[in-house]
Amino acid sequence: MTTPAKLYGKDLSEYEEIDVDELLNKLSAEEINILAKEVDPDDSFLPPSQRCSYDCEKDPTGPLNRKQLIEHINKQAIETPDKPELKPYIPGTVRGKKWIPPPQPVKEQEANEQIAIDLGDEYEQALSSATQDEIIDLAAILGFHSMMNQDQYHASLLNKGQPLGLGWDGITKATKQKIFPMEPPNPSDPDETIQKVEDDEPKYIDLNWNNIKNVSHDKFDKLFKALEKNTHLETLSLANTGLTDREAEKLAELLEKNDTIRVVNVETNLITPSGIVRLIKSLLKLKSVEEFRASNQRSQVLGNKIEMEITQLIEKNPTLLRLGLHLEYNDARHRIATHLQRNIDTIRKDLTLRLQFRFFNHRKTPLIK
Repeated sequence: MTTPAKLYGKDLSEYEEIDVDELLNKLSAEEINILAKEVDPDDSFLPPSQRCSYDCEKDPTGPLNRKQLIEHINKQAIETPDKPELKPYIPGTVRGKKWIPPPQPVKEQEANEQIAIDLGDEYEQALSSATQDEIIDLAAILGFHSMMNQDQYHASLLNKGQPLGLGWDGITKATKQKIFPMEPPNPSDPDETIQKVEDDEPKYIDLNWNNIKNVSHDKFDKLFKALEKNTHLETLSLANTGLTDREAEKLAELLEKNDTIRVVNVETNLITPSGIVRLIKSLLKLKSVEEFRASNQRSQVLGNKIEMEITQLIEKNPTLLRLGLHLEYNDARHRIATHLQRNIDTIRKDLTLRLQFRFFNHRKTPLIK
């Protein structure tokens, strides 16, 4: 049983009914100042000058001169004598008890803990006459990764021979970084591609605007408006073009009208999770898109609510085969992967039946049930 806390012989519960404002009104100005010096308000928003209880009553002697103040402090420190020691310092003498470090524990391995491995005369002779490269190859095969670096390990697995200068006593160096050439800029001209889409050219089936910077809103509007009447374009790639929710809404309206587009790629843009849901929802109107990619947006985490909503929309889509989207929750990933595999199996079965029908129809042989 705990004892209740008390203050001046009374329980703290008895002070709850006291009116603090009434007590403060009975105090004089001097008593309030004394009380303010004893209390430090626990408020980080107050400046330190108001939280500090120090109150200097002296009049200022003049403006602050920092250099003169430092010189005065140094002078006072030099002129102030040191406090005398109770025992004078004598070099070489030890005051008090000298610290002696504890002895280090000696690792003794008992005979019954030692493991003796008898490999036989044949293996002992083979290991004793083996070269250093052969020992390294054997260590790589047995999986002793800590005994070698990556170059030695991969050279042993690929049977390329050990690199020169590297062995048990060699200096391990970092693998030289492979320099890959920069990816060339996208040669596509937005105005030219828009004109091809407007003309509805039969051979123009792949539009690639990936990595094209500073595409204006007007060009996106012209492209989406031209695609509404286009009947040949199948792949629409708009990755890393600065798409926002405004363009995503226009694209969603387009996907609800165009039934020839099969692949849509809007990765690495500025689309919010609600904009991604709007795009996936638009795929249910005509159900013609087979591949949709929208990963690496401004918001890396979609959230549980958005992922569940996307999962429900995907499960209603019978034609979507591939989805490029980062999902955090296992339930959403598993359900979407199962549904996409079911769509692929359905299309494969349908294609198999069509091929069988054409084959039997070509041979003019009736189908056997």
